[in-house]
Amino acid sequence: MVIQDLKPSKRVPGRWLAALEDGSILRLGEAQVADFALYAGMELSEEQAKALLEAARRDSLKEKTLELLSRKPLSRWELEKKLEQWDAGEEERLAICDRMEELGFLNDRVYAQRVVSHFSAKGFGVKKLRDELYRRGVPRELWDEALEGAEDPAEAIDAFLAKKLGGKTADRKELQKVSAALARRGYGWSDISAALRRYGAEVEED
Repeated sequence: MVIQDLKPSKRVPGRWLAALEDGSILRLGEAQVADFALYAGMELSEEQAKALLEAARRDSLKEKTLELLSRKPLSRWELEKKLEQWDAGEEERLAICDRMEELGFLNDRVYAQRVVSHFSAKGFGVKKLRDELYRRGVPRELWDEALEGAEDPAEAIDAFLAKKLGGKTADRKELQKVSAALARRGYGWSDISAALRRYGAEVEED
């Protein structure tokens, strides 16, 4: 494999572009250029080419990971799944996740708190919050601590009832409808029935 041209990228600082004899462009980091002592016109042996391509692949994985985590927080489980989609091997996935944790880009405890805060602020109850933590692969030992940061369900349910019923006296059918809606949002019957009483509705106990 011959490197026909080698020059720094105009768009991405620290990136180099190597034009290969087959017309393809290999994106490299400064470390690869230095480690392999690359230059335009250099002919790489099969072994050198294989090692360079592997180094470039690993560097690209790390770059994509950093870009992803800078755009949206993820749990470690979610990141491992994404790396698997990018064809990273098991040891490679573990190493990248460990490194991201060391750098502070990956933190399941903080992520769990963000998930709870986000969905709680949107008016969802504890069951929904637990479902979201489970769906995102957050370790169960972090759930209770994160759920302590959930907003008071009474305030959210009261606001929901006020919006849906508009202060009017609701009949049995309407009460059943809003109760079902609140249950779908993750609230338990004890919280729902307490809110209905505050609203002035008659509630039948099971």
